[in-house]
Amino acid sequence: MTASDPGATTVRYPAALTVLLFASTLGVMAGAIVSPVLEVIRNDLDVDGTAAGLIITTHGLTIAVASPFIGKLLDRHGVRIPMGVGLVLFGLGGGAGTFTTSYPALIASRLVLGLGAAVIFSGTTVALLALYRGAQRDRVMGWRTSTTMLGGVAWPLLGGALGGISWHAAFAVYLIGIPLGIATLLFLPADSRPVSDTRPPDQVGAIRFLRRYPTLLAWYGLMMLAGIMLYTLAVFLPQRLAQIGVEDPFKVSLFAVTSSIASSIVGLIYARVRGRYSYTALLRTSAACWVAGFLVLGTASTPALLFPAIAVFGVGAGLLMTVITILIGETPPPEQRGQATSLSGTAMFVGQFASPLIFGPLMGATSITTGYLVAASVCAVVLIALLLTKVAAPAARDDGTPPADRAEQPVTVPAGRWASSDVTAARSCSAFVQATAAAAARPAIRPENRQPPRKVPSKDR
Repeated sequence: MTASDPGATTVRYPAALTVLLFASTLGVMAGAIVSPVLEVIRNDLDVDGTAAGLIITTHGLTIAVASPFIGKLLDRHGVRIPMGVGLVLFGLGGGAGTFTTSYPALIASRLVLGLGAAVIFSGTTVALLALYRGAQRDRVMGWRTSTTMLGGVAWPLLGGALGGISWHAAFAVYLIGIPLGIATLLFLPADSRPVSDTRPPDQVGAIRFLRRYPTLLAWYGLMMLAGIMLYTLAVFLPQRLAQIGVEDPFKVSLFAVTSSIASSIVGLIYARVRGRYSYTALLRTSAACWVAGFLVLGTASTPALLFPAIAVFGVGAGLLMTVITILIGETPPPEQRGQATSLSGTAMFVGQFASPLIFGPLMGATSITTGYLVAASVCAVVLIALLLTKVAAPAARDDGTPPADRAEQPVTVPAGRWASSDVTAARSCSAFVQATAAAAARPAIRPENRQPPRKVPSKDR
């Protein structure tokens, strides 16, 4: 679908889209619900900081292990039934924390939660990429980032509010996965795979798959880095706030949602930003935001200074997650999209699981602020690498024709296609993102070497 298509203003499958967007918020819920009450749990169960961090990252280990198998399952059988079952598992595993009173039992319930989350993470991505095309896909994926990050606003606030009653009460929010699983079975199309794809899934091992599409290694590396960096905030920000006198769960949740609000605004304006700037420029902007955010987090000593740092970090997260998700989905042919997105889940959640194991000992031996300065240094290395690198075009289109350097050719989205409410909500952040992206985009990368369009004989037109 191109920007000029009449159907670009009308979103297909509205009921399915609503379910998929709602389900997309549950991935961030897995850790976000627990984050505001993490210090309370740590004190109640008498565990150290690293062990407490595993409470919000253990589900990532299950996701990392299960995702490759789930990706093949989705490619072969579609999304609807696996995701419906996964949502129910998510609700049961997460909701078990409402009654759990021991650390081992809580960790075991988080492993069950992770199995459901693995299906949700891959299933929502595969379904959205399959059901939507072109400019409409950019809009929908931007909305997905917004709703995901808005979930990062709503769920921590709700968890923080309930955590004021009891840390067990916060876990009851996970039960929303059960009715959402039923809605998935009712409203999602029976086969949420590309209708143009009549070929059977080409199932290959992960190593062979990566050899076939080596560009994915770069995107998975960035996804893993994103998991590590996102959870340096989720795990260690509550501990840092406790050091400067902010301990109330609801107040802690206000800091946590700042990043999600910024990311949500980025998601709302993503289609317009993508219409002007290349993927390369957006990735550079993301890395620059993370460097700036971690530098402030590593040097600030008052709560007021942490808010803008977390917001800038959120801008970078919103850009990176949207761009990387699209690039991963467009690199292989449609019949292998499930495998590609499932491996991105492995990369993301390995990073999340590893985050407290990497930064916990470091911050324990030095300080939390030192750990954030180390994180800023790592992001600076990534920024330098992106400044020296051009983003390669995806290897295939949905229709099987060669790409025309799509990764560096902005998608044209007419201003009239924007809902006025989206513009109003995004206006406060639009100038910042566009100015930063413009600076990062120089010198601009042009698609001079794109392949010419395929000539179609007149009798086939």
